[in-house]
Order: sequence, then C-alpha cells, then structure tokens
Amino acid sequence: MTALLQALAVFAIVLGGAFVGLQLRRVMPEHHLAAESKEVIRSVMALIGTMSALVLGLLVGSAKSSYDERRAELTKSEGEILLLDRVLALYGPESQPVREQLRGAVSAVADRLWRPEPGDPPKFERLYAGISGLEPKTGEQRELRAEASSLFTELSRSRWLLAARQGTAISTPLLVIVVFWLSVNFLSFGLFAARNTTVMVALVIGALSVAGAVYLILELDSPFRGLLQISEEPMRALIARIGK
Repeated sequence: MTALLQALAVFAIVLGGAFVGLQLRRVMPEHHLAAESKEVIRSVMALIGTMSALVLGLLVGSAKSSYDERRAELTKSEGEILLLDRVLALYGPESQPVREQLRGAVSAVADRLWRPEPGDPPKFERLYAGISGLEPKTGEQRELRAEASSLFTELSRSRWLLAARQGTAISTPLLVIVVFWLSVNFLSFGLFAARNTTVMVALVIGALSVAGAVYLILELDSPFRGLLQISEEPMRALIARIGK
C-alpha cells in the first residue's frame, strides 16, 4: 500500500472516530454528559492527546533522521565513485575496461535503488576482480592500484549500508497505536461538539492534518520513492562522467 493510501486510511479512521462520537451523543443518557463527567473525560483525552503528540513527533523525527542518513550516505558514495574513477584514469589506458565496468556496476545499483525490480542484485563485487587484475608496471601504478582497492572497499561498505537501510525505520505497531489514540481523541471531540458546519469543517481539517503528518512520516521513510524521494539526477550525471 502506498503512503498516500495509508494516509487516506488514517484520515478515514480518525474522522470516523469523530462521527462515532457525534452519534454517541444522540443516544447517551444526559447524566453521562453532566459537567462532572465532561471534566473527567476531557482530562483523560488531554492525557491521550499529549501522548499522541509526543509519539507522533518522535516518529517524524525518526523518519527525518533516517532520511538524512541515507542521503548523506548516498552523497558520500557518489564522492567515492568519482574519486575511484579518477584514480583509475590516472593509472593509464589499461584501466579503461575497469572504468567501463565501474560505470555498469554503478548504473545497476542506481537502477535498483530508484526502480527496484525482482531479480538478482547487481554483481558489484565483480569490479574488485577487475581492479585486482590490473598489472602495474611502475611504482606509481602500484600505488594507484592500492588506492583503487582501498576506495573500492569503502564504496562497498557504503553500498551495503544503503542496502541494509532499505527497510522501514518506522515501528508499525507504534504508528497503529498513535492512530488509535488520535481516533479516540476525535471521538471525544464529536461527543461534545455541536452539530453545525463550522464544527464539521474543523473536524475534517484536523483529520486531514493528522493524515498529512502520517503521510510525511511514510514518505520520509522511503527516500528513493514517492513525492519526497532523493533526486537521482546527481547520480545519473556522475554515471555519465565515469570512463570519460
């Protein structure tokens, strides 16, 4: 299910809680809505509302932190790729096949990040065999091959970190609990609200705001897809430069 559909589901659940409260108000005995009862209910709802706000803020912060970490890791990888290509270029024309191999491997990894499809992952590790297969003829070439091997090791570490972080960083049970709390809160709003257009509009705007927060959390948790995805243009521009 996409982030938008999940956000719409949250909107329906939360707003549904408000309409349940409006219906309950019509059938509940009046003494259940006396001043003393209202005071207790509002105190409990204030506690639930505070907990909901705190946990929702925690989820937004966690999603934003995860998004920033993945973007920083990608930027670091782009720098390592460019540096590896420059080192191979300095090695000499003998490294051109390895540079072509590097371009193909990076392109395959980029495709898998932004357009994941079922199938075997790209064989990025084959690039190491190409680097190791270089036969240096001078001391400078030996140093460049060693530097290329070191850069490949760092690049592989970065790639595996990106792959490991492809899963969600958001706790689904925690998100479900927050949505439940918010729906209970909206139920109390409906329970004590007057039935007029202004109140209805306010409830709809409130439910939209909650759904928007959930949408933001889910979008930030998927940095390579959706409306807030990390741009792939820098990576594609980098791929075009490799081997040139």
